Amino acid sequence: MAEPEPPLSCDCFVSLPPGSQDDHVIFGKNSDRPRDEVQEVLYYPATSHPSGTMLECTYIQIPQAEHTHAVVLSRPSWLWGAEMGANDKGVCIGNEAVWTREAIDPGEALLGMDLVRLGLERADSAWGAVSVITGLLEQHGQGGPCREDPAPFSYHNSFLLVDRNEAWVLETAGKLWVAQKVTEGVKNISNALTIGTDISAEHPELRSVAQAQGWWSGEGEFCFNEVFKSENPPARMELAKKRYSGGTQLLQQHDGSVTAEVMMSILRDKPSGICMDSGGFRTTGSMVSILPRNPSLPCIHFLTATPDPSRSVFKPFIFSESVTPVSRVISPQYGPDDPVRKQPRFQSQVDRRHDLYKAHEGALQTMETNPDAGNALTETLRMLEGQCLTDISALLSGESPAEEELGDLFFDCVDTELKFYQ
Repeated sequence: MAEPEPPLSCDCFVSLPPGSQDDHVIFGKNSDRPRDEVQEVLYYPATSHPSGTMLECTYIQIPQAEHTHAVVLSRPSWLWGAEMGANDKGVCIGNEAVWTREAIDPGEALLGMDLVRLGLERADSAWGAVSVITGLLEQHGQGGPCREDPAPFSYHNSFLLVDRNEAWVLETAGKLWVAQKVTEGVKNISNALTIGTDISAEHPELRSVAQAQGWWSGEGEFCFNEVFKSENPPARMELAKKRYSGGTQLLQQHDGSVTAEVMMSILRDKPSGICMDSGGFRTTGSMVSILPRNPSLPCIHFLTATPDPSRSVFKPFIFSESVTPVSRVISPQYGPDDPVRKQPRFQSQVDRRHDLYKAHEGALQTMETNPDAGNALTETLRMLEGQCLTDISALLSGESPAEEELGDLFFDCVDTELKFYQ
């Protein structure tokens, strides 16, 4: 069987003051995945768990934490974790596939996407999430099929972890890791190792392992992305490097003036490949977050729940005491009969499309077959998004809507979008 082609890339971005126009930290991510994979958006409230509870992740069980924070997740609908998300403590995380010199464990362990969710559920800061993820890596490792397909496809992970004050880049190789703290300006990551000699924290055995393997002499500066770069990287990773450079250029063009709207425009950029549609892969979900430095202001998280951000609506979500569930962006559940649960895994396919995905799918077909109608629909959707951004701007300027209005915000936007498709 031919080895599956890896995706071109995912892309994560952050802008911290003075890179941002306002006193906000701005986070953004495109999730580039197999083109027919459905991404759903789910909210889970904060929960206390009985001592000794076990948690079922995508492939393995681990001990559950005594308390988990409320989270909103954008995730491939077949797995437990998430590609990206946020918690009610103002933490956002996105992950990327990376390939290194360290061998990929063929067994099932925690997926990088499981680690995204676990970091959000268990940490109240970006650094706290680094500590959670690296601790879980040490205990349980990372590994297992990373897509809904019987053909083997696994990778290691890098992460961008962001809160109201700072960001951390975390890059892993098996259980080994390095982290870099970012306190100002703009930063992005893609599917390549980016941390060189500017290391803020690292696994205690990182350098000794590199020496023992003959990857580093022990003399001179230790440069992580040189020492650990893969000797046989997937062919498309060279293109991923170009995307990383393109993303950096787009960010730098707006350095000092980054807003949520600017971040959305970057995620929609097709010439750079940031908004991806290539062969068997495309951008299947997108997220932008506003994290005000002022702790009295709410964090705002915009999620699409649909593919191709250039033809999707970023819809705002705000954590509140009364979040309205949005069943129409949640995929059907198949319980123990789900092909991911049965051994051997992934021997069949099921329909995971949620209502918004189906309606958006029909709209995309209209856009392709009837350009005039498609342009009119795109303009209407942009008007919806623009109104949402205007309302959010007023909120961040100090307006105080009712708690129920905040909890209904994402629900109302999904409902309105569905009506436009009808």
